[in-house]
Amino acid sequence: MSALNLSNLQPAEGATHNDFRRGRGHASGNGKTAGKGHKGQKARSGAPRPGFEGGQMPLFRRIPKRGFTNINSRREVAVNLDALQCRFEDGAVITEEAILESGLVKNPLDGVKILGGGELSKKFTVRGLNVSEGAKSKIEAAGGTVEAE
Repeated sequence: MSALNLSNLQPAEGATHNDFRRGRGHASGNGKTAGKGHKGQKARSGAPRPGFEGGQMPLFRRIPKRGFTNINSRREVAVNLDALQCRFEDGAVITEEAILESGLVKNPLDGVKILGGGELSKKFTVRGLNVSEGAKSKIEAAGGTVEAE
């Protein structure tokens, strides 16, 4: 780390932000019209909401909608065996927490499912995860075990 000089001072992380007070005179750099330009509906208070097209049918209502999203469905992140082979040592215990710590999955939506893609030569103990039939047979063939949830 270099020495602290007046030439390399900077504020602490998160201490500055670029919101600033509008309409506080010319010297502020954003006085008079406060960034709203001159006249017109968008310069007034009570300007229309985003997406308003002056009474014309808005784009989001013109586009056809298809299907729906079932709020009760599970969305699982799929992880193949070859990815586990690369990230974990022989004899490792693989849980959802271990997969998160390894960085293999950043955000497990509703869970993680192990799929049988790739070859496996290491022994793993898979605990508390959904495992496909193909992955289960490959894990057991390599000498590992699958413990149900």
